[in-house]
Amino acid sequence: MGKKYEITIGIECHVQLATKTKLFSEVDNDARGKDPNTCVSPVDYALPGMLPRLNQEAVKLAVRAGRAMNAEINAYSRFDRKHYYYPDLPKGYQISQFYHPIIGAGHIDLPDGSKVRIEHAHMEEDAGKLNHYDTYSLVDLNRAGTPLIEIVSMPDIHSAKQAHDYCKELWRAMTFAGVTIGDLYNGNMRFDVNISLALPGAKELGKRAEIKNLNSFRSVERAVEYEYERQSKLLDKGEPVRQETRGWNDATGKTTFQRSKEEAQDYRYMPEPDIPPIKLSQEFIDAELAKVPLLPQDYRQKFSGVLPVDTLEVLLDYPQLMHKLSEIISDGESKEDLSDSVKKIIKRVANLFASVLLAEEKSAEMLDHLPSAKQLTDLSEMAEKQELSSTGAKEVFMKFFDPQMTKKDTRTIAKELNVIQENDTGALEAIVDQVIADPACAKAVADYQAGSEKVLGFLVGQVMKASKGKANPGTAQQILKQKLA
Repeated sequence: MGKKYEITIGIECHVQLATKTKLFSEVDNDARGKDPNTCVSPVDYALPGMLPRLNQEAVKLAVRAGRAMNAEINAYSRFDRKHYYYPDLPKGYQISQFYHPIIGAGHIDLPDGSKVRIEHAHMEEDAGKLNHYDTYSLVDLNRAGTPLIEIVSMPDIHSAKQAHDYCKELWRAMTFAGVTIGDLYNGNMRFDVNISLALPGAKELGKRAEIKNLNSFRSVERAVEYEYERQSKLLDKGEPVRQETRGWNDATGKTTFQRSKEEAQDYRYMPEPDIPPIKLSQEFIDAELAKVPLLPQDYRQKFSGVLPVDTLEVLLDYPQLMHKLSEIISDGESKEDLSDSVKKIIKRVANLFASVLLAEEKSAEMLDHLPSAKQLTDLSEMAEKQELSSTGAKEVFMKFFDPQMTKKDTRTIAKELNVIQENDTGALEAIVDQVIADPACAKAVADYQAGSEKVLGFLVGQVMKASKGKANPGTAQQILKQKLA
């Protein structure tokens, strides 16, 4: 049975730009793990006479963000003052862009093939942070002045799942483009979700509630699901839905009222007099756009039909892994040009990334020290030739991450680990003859010849033991069958 009301969702996302310093002052932009009020300057404190100085690197990253959203880049943009009281922004207003944002209309492609349109994205400074205690609150200004872009979507989202997917794809696009570190836990990206309900076919959208500062894709999905239930119950009882700002409690799974929602005109926007307008040449824009690496949609196109969809979707959360897979393919080579052998290499390496590397407790650290494309290619080829068992291949793969092994080739590492399989038929036949003649194996040999095939595994195990683990078990099994026939 379908739901009674149609849900409409628009999402505003704040993305912390990966600059070294803040938007308007020469202070460290990364306050993770730092003591409160240690990443600050007179500009952040808004001391009299302190003027903002625009960070040019933030402008460059904003241009690249526009490319990642398939958006127009506005050659002319301008900052404005947003007059709204933030207890943790000392000057009493926020420097943002309202009338002339740097990024125009664009869109984000979702995995299901649909698109969510971007209305615009603008640059602005972040506020600080309030730390609440039992009877008092303290202000930490480390985040004050942090460079952000706020990405405003059109109301194209109509389910909790779509909201989840949009936020995840936006996060992927920003991290792949190098625009942000993308640390959700520390607030590098935060989502404000606007939700309204109306009967299907209604000419007007319902009153919206805005859920503030969600920092995980799962929280976005759960908040939408809860808010649908809350608003639909109000509408069923004939009660109005108030336009308001609400907070999300991840522990209770509920939204709670914070304040009534202001309209844009209540912020009393005015042009920022201390920062001149930004005028970008086409050469500047083109130069920054050329620096944007392959994006998630590019990788989907590059590896669709080569990798299983579920494996590809797992790896798309890790730009380093997708880049490393691309290194296996020769420059200019399209997926239509790939040989079957290269496709096998890509699949095997992708499986090692997804099932072995990402299963490691320290995988986040290991991502910064990936093996070379040649090491991975050689490993795959040795496994394909059955020179390495699946277990042996995993051992060699994990050894790649040992700092002492980074300059060694794959075969050398495999030899040092003593995991290269014995494929010489003559040598294996001699070992099989030895096992068959062993009195300890006489009963198993007799049972097999009497029709009990399950003992074959035991005999293969004895061959592996006699060869000190070097025998190819598949080849050993074939020779055993031939000799015992």
